[in-house]
Amino acid sequence: MKRIPSLDGLRAISISLVVAGHWAFTHYGSQLGLYYAHLGVKVFFVISGYLITTLLIKEHSRTSTISLGDFYVRRAYRILPAAMAFMLTVFVLYWSQLRWYHIAAAVVYLANFDPLRPWFLGHLWSLSVEEQFYFLWPSVLRRWYQHRIKILAAVVLFAPIYRLVCYALKLQQAAVETFPAVADSLAAGCLLAILAPRIPKIKPWLGVLMLFPIVLVPMYPPVTRMHTVVLLFLLWPLMLLSIAGVLVHVVQTPYRLLNLGPVVWLGKISYSLYLWQQLFAANPHARPWYFLLFAVGLACLSYYLVEQPMLRLRERRARERHSRLPGTAGGAQDEPVDLGAAAGF
Repeated sequence: MKRIPSLDGLRAISISLVVAGHWAFTHYGSQLGLYYAHLGVKVFFVISGYLITTLLIKEHSRTSTISLGDFYVRRAYRILPAAMAFMLTVFVLYWSQLRWYHIAAAVVYLANFDPLRPWFLGHLWSLSVEEQFYFLWPSVLRRWYQHRIKILAAVVLFAPIYRLVCYALKLQQAAVETFPAVADSLAAGCLLAILAPRIPKIKPWLGVLMLFPIVLVPMYPPVTRMHTVVLLFLLWPLMLLSIAGVLVHVVQTPYRLLNLGPVVWLGKISYSLYLWQQLFAANPHARPWYFLLFAVGLACLSYYLVEQPMLRLRERRARERHSRLPGTAGGAQDEPVDLGAAAGF
């Protein structure tokens, strides 16, 4: 399976931000840690929009349409097995702390609309956003392909307004976790996939310059209403633009650090690690060695025993299906490539 260079390295950085931020917030009460955890999730969202849209555009250019059935089957093989393994485990371990609506919201990927979900399901809000994106965007792109840039631009413009309304109504959690609140992060990645072929090669000095908003914006304290308006309408869009710019830069110019074996490996297991880290990084009683031993160990088990076998099964069935098509001469022809799978979660 072909992989885009540097993206696993970006995934590794993203999952590190999430885990470190959760740990700092849980064990030291650091609100800044939580902000950087959300930064890691935003990076995942931008990568997801970029990869999924790249895949869909390639399919549309090849077939003049988008097969929703094939797309959903590929996503199901990629996302559902590892998620179900995690959910079934925590449902058994924490059965006494669960209500039926917590289980239902998690299973149907509506956890971001369950504000009372227990801590061990807390991170499923982002997986729910991803699944809602998978459900909506391919259909929208297939139906209104010629208007794709206008639609994405409208999403980017609408998201800050939606978040401002949520804050005005004292719905802080909705301003962070509901789909419209974070749709601009996904839309930024989608726009990047569409515009990337037209973007000239970014100079290294500009890539370094774009790191400053990414690093500094999470430190900006929205202590007043005006500070919040500045954050929502100026600083967050600048940060998303910078994330997208850095992404295309490291794809254009792969840096050795982002493509080292251990960094790439961490990026590859990032989806499973994101699933399992919540039990340890967000557990106030967990110790560092406890986290390293169990969270990483369970992530490896999930990656090698669940994710990889299911992906191999998916590719084998895809080859078998294409081999039965007329004109394929017994082999796959123009089979879609998943470009490194979809963003870790």
